Amino acid sequence: MTPRELLGTAEVPGGPPLRLFRRGDDFMIVLDRNELMSSRMSGSEIALGTMTCARLTGHPAPRLLIGGYGMGFTLRAVLASLGADARIVVAELVPGILDWARGPMAALTGDCLDDPRVEIVIGDVGGAIAGGSGRYDAILLDVDNGPDGLTREANDGLYTARGLAAARMALRPGGVLAVWSAGADAAFTRRLGQAGFAVDEIRVRARDNGKGPTHVIWFATRR
Repeated sequence: MTPRELLGTAEVPGGPPLRLFRRGDDFMIVLDRNELMSSRMSGSEIALGTMTCARLTGHPAPRLLIGGYGMGFTLRAVLASLGADARIVVAELVPGILDWARGPMAALTGDCLDDPRVEIVIGDVGGAIAGGSGRYDAILLDVDNGPDGLTREANDGLYTARGLAAARMALRPGGVLAVWSAGADAAFTRRLGQAGFAVDEIRVRARDNGKGPTHVIWFATRR
């Protein structure tokens, strides 16, 4: 087996550091012993982008907020799905993630970070949500392992009743809150409904070839 090569370490505010590894042509971002994301497991991140955009028909010049750049699969899927009038804000808490995107993963990144439709904000996506009353047609969250936070405890606040109320206020009528998760969470599904969303829970495979573990995406539309 080809050994993993450590390419870098990135500090996470309020949490343990992330590490970037490469094995052959594959990249992995790791927290402690947990593999948070891998370039070979991009299917559900791509689905987060494409399936959200498919729900935005009738939203002219859509404005989207993506929480967490990761390896950019969701951002690239959104850019490929939307026209020149779209605007996408990407909130990334960890500057090192973007350094990796422009450095060792530059071939994977392509030109998505320099697309004129994209604005990069270094900071917690919770702040962008709180300051965005009625601003967004969609908010896409892939900032942790899902509602059961793994990277940092502060992420859990995004998924509480208060956090969902803030997300609802940041959306325009008919806007979509899309949340990626490594697994199902019945309590979170109920909270979405209680927060005033119409909820569609979709299961997708981790790999873009339809294989790998099953992940969950909630598409919650503001009523």
